[in-house]
Amino acid sequence: MLDTSNTSTEIPLGLFAQWYEDVNCVFGRDPAAHSVWEILLTYAGVHAVLTHRITNRLWHANWHLTARILAAFSKMITSVDIHPAATIGRRLFIDHALGVVIGETAVIGNDVTLYHGVTLGGTTWNKEKRHPTLGNNVMVGSGAKILGPITLGNNVRVGANSVVVKDVPPCCTVVGIPGRVIQSKGTQIQNIHGIDLDHHLIPDPVGKAIACLMERIDELEAGQKQALKVLAEDSCDVCDAESICAPRKETPVKRAVGAA
Repeated sequence: MLDTSNTSTEIPLGLFAQWYEDVNCVFGRDPAAHSVWEILLTYAGVHAVLTHRITNRLWHANWHLTARILAAFSKMITSVDIHPAATIGRRLFIDHALGVVIGETAVIGNDVTLYHGVTLGGTTWNKEKRHPTLGNNVMVGSGAKILGPITLGNNVRVGANSVVVKDVPPCCTVVGIPGRVIQSKGTQIQNIHGIDLDHHLIPDPVGKAIACLMERIDELEAGQKQALKVLAEDSCDVCDAESICAPRKETPVKRAVGAA
């Protein structure tokens, strides 16, 4: 069982304090952001998160229909579908926003970054915990799908277009279909802000395997050439020894001429 003690499941801040953090966290994760007004007016992912802060409060106040209507309106405007019941921690940043889906029972920790096309989906129709739980400082690359009531530990990175269906320990990198752990970074986070956005440095296991095979083939070919060279030299030595040292056999014609 993974340790999710650091995953945020409660939001103690007031609405405006949450909004302030949601807007200002963009500066640390998107170098294209230049001002607060630019973020407020043009960032669809921020609009979706700010709206969810309202719909989540309406949902817990039992204004379910109102919350769903406001969430549906936000989806039409931002192309981000967040269920009002989803639990989202502080400073969530959805970059580029398009096609992001966050299910009803999903739980997201603090300082999480989602890129476009990410799905936090369920794998059952039963009314139970059926969506993922993401720890703190998790980064999910574009197009990735995280499915089922699984848990991703703190500081996990998910590669683009991966499909994750099993629990992932903290501080790991996951890629592939189905997702598999290919790198463990321990507890060190490279970014001074405590957020690891180096998703372009994710290892390529297929490319690495091919490179190892090519290197091995080069070694085998070099060894084969050396072996052929040694065999050729040995065969030449045998030929020279036979031609110089071995007595020549006289032909019947030569014997006949000598006898005459």
